[in-house]
Amino acid sequence: MIAIGSDHGGYELKSEVIKHLKERGIDVKDYGCDSTASCDYPVYADKVTQAVVSKECELGILICGTGIGMSMAANKVKGIRAALCSDCFSAKATKEHNNANILCMGARTIGPGLALMIVDTFLDTPFSEDERHIRRISMFD
Repeated sequence: MIAIGSDHGGYELKSEVIKHLKERGIDVKDYGCDSTASCDYPVYADKVTQAVVSKECELGILICGTGIGMSMAANKVKGIRAALCSDCFSAKATKEHNNANILCMGARTIGPGLALMIVDTFLDTPFSEDERHIRRISMFD
């Protein structure tokens, strides 16, 4: 199951991503927000990160206007490896090398077509299991 959350700036893109994931047959748990009314992104980053850390959800997706705030808030949580991606290469590399467990995106910086390709790349790329990457990830904590 994928945990997903956004603030008001990412609400519309979040809706597109949820629809896309459901079309792929992927279970999604939506942690909000529920409209384009102004809200505080750390609230939704916390909900998604807690779902991933507790293993209620396997991975998470966070969307705000730029993705920067969400990634900063998410990476404050022990056990979270959130990556802000605006291209498919970064999405592939962060899963392969960093075993990222949360994808962050900026709804105001990328369009929905690219966002869906980034989501697919992130979800479909396995961690390399290479010893050097495992060693480096262990240094995060």
